[in-house]
Amino acid sequence: MKSATPKVLHELCGRSLVGHVLAAARELDPENLVVVVGHGREQVRAHLAEADPEARTAVQEEQNGTGHAVRIGLEQLGGDVDGTVVVVCGDTPLLTGATLRALADTHRGDGNAVTVLTAEVPDATGYGRIVRDGASGAVTEIVEHKDATEEQRAIREINSGVFAFDGPLLADALKKVRTDNSQGEEYLTDVLGILREAGHRVGASVAADHREIAGINNRVQLAEARRILNDRLLTAAMMDGVTVVDPASTWVDVTVTFERDALIHPGTQLHGVTHIGEGAEVGPNTRLTDTRVDAGARVDNTVAVSAHVGPQASVGPFAYLRPGTRLGLKSKIGTYVETKNATVGEGTKIPHLSYVGDATIGEYSNIGAASVFVNYDGQDKHHTTVGSHCRTGSDNMFVAPVTVGDGAYTAAGSVITKDVPPGSLAVARGQQRNIEGWVARKRPGSAAAQAAEAADGRREGQD
Repeated sequence: MKSATPKVLHELCGRSLVGHVLAAARELDPENLVVVVGHGREQVRAHLAEADPEARTAVQEEQNGTGHAVRIGLEQLGGDVDGTVVVVCGDTPLLTGATLRALADTHRGDGNAVTVLTAEVPDATGYGRIVRDGASGAVTEIVEHKDATEEQRAIREINSGVFAFDGPLLADALKKVRTDNSQGEEYLTDVLGILREAGHRVGASVAADHREIAGINNRVQLAEARRILNDRLLTAAMMDGVTVVDPASTWVDVTVTFERDALIHPGTQLHGVTHIGEGAEVGPNTRLTDTRVDAGARVDNTVAVSAHVGPQASVGPFAYLRPGTRLGLKSKIGTYVETKNATVGEGTKIPHLSYVGDATIGEYSNIGAASVFVNYDGQDKHHTTVGSHCRTGSDNMFVAPVTVGDGAYTAAGSVITKDVPPGSLAVARGQQRNIEGWVARKRPGSAAAQAAEAADGRREGQD
């Protein structure tokens, strides 16, 4: 990956590679789940502590092959495990729980000692090939690409690196794995031959979609997997009654949820635990993270983080909802408005060019254009309260802490530093003074002076 970040911690659709694999494995409801870590182990362990705190880790001090890794994992569980052991790779984010369930069911139903998940792929380069008995079709061995003959390299059925084993048989066979191969490593795939030679049954479960088993080894493959997973998520949403106008330009995380009749316009990105309610309309060109949009709301050309847009509310275009924003029923946040830690009541409008931070605004109030809630004194944040049915003028500064009572008005251009009683009009601006003839004296000959002289002439003619 050519990165300071361990490969399995690279993300797509809101989860790390290993996070996707863990989620699929958890669908089997395993009694134990062990992650074998090596390179970047401290970073991986820290991530696992958040992503899946119940998962155990086993350290592979030296990377001596897949068989060695599984042996290290079993040692974490005491070395011998009854029942079925499922082995998955940490870099296969497209693998689904349904495919793992089919693998486990096939393993149990066929009475296999080992069952390998396979797939037919268009290009098998780099993958271990599945070699079958020509007569019975049984799996006889898996040959790594580096060790395969030309004839074996022509095989398109590949090993996914995902297996289901009989636990005790696996532990015993791992003790017999040799390292006489091109890499001098313990290959997990050699276990199949060992068990077969001992007279045990080796089977296979073929994945319905070969893309599920794709491993990620570079950023190109990461982008390809992201596209596939994103399409999968959007397809599921559309099948559940969501309209996605342009899936190619719409990106969602696996944790995003929708209700029916939601409408998603092009250029929309939905991240984290974002939820889009019934009949809500989002986009175009909108990015929402950990944000709830309730039924019937409209969010257009907006960035929102940890916000809650109430039912039938309207946001945008070109709005920024920062954490702690709570918008009430039928409220409005308009063009070039930024909010932070602000509760806006039902029917209240903040239509234009304003900043509202650390504030509570009641119901059916109107905040005039170019208003600023001055919440920061250089050291501490302070709160502003504006009541219900208030009308505040354009270009107002509300210097917190301050309260504007219910039904109060504030005049345009005012700097409000004191509480405004309910039903009052607050005027906080200097008296206007006109200095006649200033332009002619200070800017003689300028275009402004000429325009003023012409205007004076027209006025005198009218007189």
